[in-house]
Amino acid sequence: MDRIKSMFYHAYNSYLENAYPYDELRPLTCDGQDTWGSFSLTLIDALDTLLILGNHTEFQRVATLLQDTVDFDTDVNASVFETNIRVVGGLLSAHLLSKRAGMEVEEGWPCSGPLLRLAEDAARKLLPAFQTPTGMPYGTVNLLRGVNPSETPVTCTAGVGTFILEFSSLSRLTGDPVFENVARKALRALWRTRSDIGLVGNHIDVITSKWVAQDAGIGAGVDSYFEYLVKGAIMLQDEELLAMFHEFDKSIKNYTKFDDWYLWVQMHKGTVSMPVFQSLEAFWPGLQSLIGDISSATKTFHNYYSVWRQFGGLPEFYSIPQGYTVDKREGYPLRPELIESALYLYKATGDPTFMQLGRDAVESIDKISRVNCGFATVKDVRDHKLDNRMESFFLAETIKYLYLLFDPENFLHNTGTEFELGGLQGDCILSAGGYVFNTEAHPLDPAALHCCSRYHSERRELQDILISLSEPLRPAADQSEETPGAGGSQESIALKPGERRKARVLSCPTQPFSAKLAAMGQVFSDDS
Repeated sequence: MDRIKSMFYHAYNSYLENAYPYDELRPLTCDGQDTWGSFSLTLIDALDTLLILGNHTEFQRVATLLQDTVDFDTDVNASVFETNIRVVGGLLSAHLLSKRAGMEVEEGWPCSGPLLRLAEDAARKLLPAFQTPTGMPYGTVNLLRGVNPSETPVTCTAGVGTFILEFSSLSRLTGDPVFENVARKALRALWRTRSDIGLVGNHIDVITSKWVAQDAGIGAGVDSYFEYLVKGAIMLQDEELLAMFHEFDKSIKNYTKFDDWYLWVQMHKGTVSMPVFQSLEAFWPGLQSLIGDISSATKTFHNYYSVWRQFGGLPEFYSIPQGYTVDKREGYPLRPELIESALYLYKATGDPTFMQLGRDAVESIDKISRVNCGFATVKDVRDHKLDNRMESFFLAETIKYLYLLFDPENFLHNTGTEFELGGLQGDCILSAGGYVFNTEAHPLDPAALHCCSRYHSERRELQDILISLSEPLRPAADQSEETPGAGGSQESIALKPGERRKARVLSCPTQPFSAKLAAMGQVFSDDS
């Protein structure tokens, strides 16, 4: 653990000293560059890692700094996908962890707070991208002007289906349903485009719903779509999302799985188009563990781990028939996916093999990638030449998953033995475990979503009652006529100007009995 901490601070301090306020560090030249929109991205991405490593003081300093300096009203073209998972996800996670970090929080936290407002600001800048005939978003948006008229309508599958965690969190924390609504609409639109054999391709036209790239697989361009169906189902207790994933999982096993590897196939015919393993696919065993498919996950993990041992890292593409790298895809940008799967599988099984991958990863990365100013991307895993880039996910994901693998007492592993109270009435049990990681490894607390959505629901119910009470009483004989000045123009005490009245709530809804038996996030049904 100390060695992993040392690696983090070597990279983090190098970024602060040489690259801040740029997005990323260039470790070979000891300077910085903007890559995803000029957000000081590495700082946002690393914020929750600071707390996980136990550094409350620096978390507080950086959280305050971001509140004072980050501005999304800028004339910048930004990736909708990357801004969501890194910026919105990073700020949401930091907001939900801010009380644990010792920050003074607003009354009503976690349903309000400066970092939540900052995350909401960022997400609102992405909403114009979803204004398409299908509801599937464009891939790029200008933060000041919206979607450029000349913007390509072609978006990768993951760029359509990787919003439900962050956007539903925003909706349930803030009470504004627009975020969750657009994320669900995009997911359902994508679901309707699957082929007759149940597969989706790699890139789609968001205007016409026509597939532009018809390669089906679990790797680059598709990966986090499947991840968010599973994690969204877990976080939101959503059967629709889980049913979608199970249908995809059947087709993936039927058409892309060979000897515990997953190939790329033509989405309509199921014929093999690329017999390669992509490093991004290494998240799959971890995802399988979340649905209880441990045997299959373990076999696939060992295939991927054999590639790591061959090169001291995972090349971006690996030819399965040849057992070697693919031309021009030999790099390893310090990706976290295999370490992520090792963490999930170790938590599920306790098998020390998964810990060994962690040790190998620490050894390889520290020996091969460490330079004077941080850690450098491996340009070629065959000769370990380096490239002048340190992606923000190295601090957000790779180091975080490594640290959690070797820190069984970390608060993120909490199984309900600890918790804190929050919410406007102070009666919400929070931080009791069950965190769900977004695809950038930013942990989200499902209990906070339940707490705030319950509060907003009760508030809406109260508003409806106040609206009905503020309506003027009129004689039953003639309710169609109104006497000027007799209350016909009376403004409701609960309505904003121009807002429509809703039907009066006639009953007090109550939870079904089976849902009331809950302790520390564990729900016990009638037949438990």
